[in-house]
Amino acid sequence: MPNIDENLAFAPAFELRALIADGQVSPVELTELYFSRIDRLNSQLNAYLTLTYDEAMRAAKAAEEAVMRGDALGALHGVPISVKDLEPTKGIRSTNGSLVFKDNIPDEDSVVVERVKATGAIMLGKTNTPEFGYRGTTENRLGEPCRNPWNTERTTGGSSGGAAAALVAGLCAISVGSDGAGSIRIPSSFCGLYGFKPTQGRVPHYSGRAVPVVVNQFIQSGPITRTVRDAAILLGALAGHDARDITSLRAAPGDYLAALDRDISGLRMGWSPNFGHAPVDPEVVDVCGSAAKVFEQLGCSVSDSAFAIDPMLEQFRNIYACNVYASLGFMLHEHPDELTDYFRESLEYATTLTVADYPRALGGMEELKARFDIFFEDYDLLLSPTMAVPAFEIEKHPTSIDGREVDSFFGYLPFTYPINAIGHPAASVPCGFSSDGMPIGLHIVGRKGDEETVLAASAAFERAMPWADKRPPVS
Repeated sequence: MPNIDENLAFAPAFELRALIADGQVSPVELTELYFSRIDRLNSQLNAYLTLTYDEAMRAAKAAEEAVMRGDALGALHGVPISVKDLEPTKGIRSTNGSLVFKDNIPDEDSVVVERVKATGAIMLGKTNTPEFGYRGTTENRLGEPCRNPWNTERTTGGSSGGAAAALVAGLCAISVGSDGAGSIRIPSSFCGLYGFKPTQGRVPHYSGRAVPVVVNQFIQSGPITRTVRDAAILLGALAGHDARDITSLRAAPGDYLAALDRDISGLRMGWSPNFGHAPVDPEVVDVCGSAAKVFEQLGCSVSDSAFAIDPMLEQFRNIYACNVYASLGFMLHEHPDELTDYFRESLEYATTLTVADYPRALGGMEELKARFDIFFEDYDLLLSPTMAVPAFEIEKHPTSIDGREVDSFFGYLPFTYPINAIGHPAASVPCGFSSDGMPIGLHIVGRKGDEETVLAASAAFERAMPWADKRPPVS
């Protein structure tokens, strides 16, 4: 064990960066601290798929030398970070959570990894994910399932499950995730962390290799953090146009740090316990409903919005499956025996769709966008539960919630995937615990392009109901 206060493993990233810049904490000792904790705890959680000890220690020594020379320092200089294993990393194993890619060593970084490195952060390793991120929980054929530090019999959620487990257990200071149907917000809710999905296109999606362009309607990389300030810092580093992603937004990102101090009094918030159709655990509704009322104490108007949308699961599934098949359908023919059941079944499902199914599904998404546009004519933010249930036992996806039958793949996440479909920014804010001690998250959804208001509301809630001091049993 390095000679350093172990409590620093749970300090917010922005505090660690300040201590490093002032010479009060050594990046080398801090990195060693996290690796010692990983050695002790990761076998219980399976949060990491690959560790990068040698690369991290070289980077930490370089970071320490830069401080000693008085160099200009990046936004996360010397801060140990985890990167989800859907992000290609040059010279470092990048599995995509797939047995097919278990020995894959990319020769380029993704744009997200490029930007993480530019902050001066120290990458500890690659975190666990379901195969190609294609599930809301984190199981694959590379090893044991990822386990929740609050209760290791429960799921972390997914697909950024390893990122959330590592962070909440003190195995990194900050995490990079990605979100295609809730994959940042699901594990943040289940693990008691802050998770932020940016506006679609805000963070470029370039995999570090030249491939035929396949439309990306839903997937965004973003931060999973202990504090809202950490999320604003990392989002500011990741956001911004990149010519290699023709769908990335050309508009300049906002001032996310300045948004944290914004006065939110007067904001109009609409509360929806179920989006008008979804079965939700009554305990989740109670906890999140009470959390929504906190905004009234902060000077906002919070009203029962009667917001309702038609279930769009079939349309969303059809688009997602077709998009994935366009990139990875060859695996169904070349590697069928190496795939997980859930990923193979998705590829097989895509082959059953007709030429008409895709444009009809796109039409459904346009209807959904219009419904949200109407809502945001009267409100600044939409509040709901993040998840329909607290974290459940591993591989026991709910088939019924509050006495009603639900789809086992999507039924527990009715609030997240519609927001990917419309491209709006959204966050999951820790707001309480279930009666059996599992975290519950409040979902805050903003207008398209308006990350700042979501961050401002999140920061105000955090000041009123702080959560960063809460630690799980496995930590």
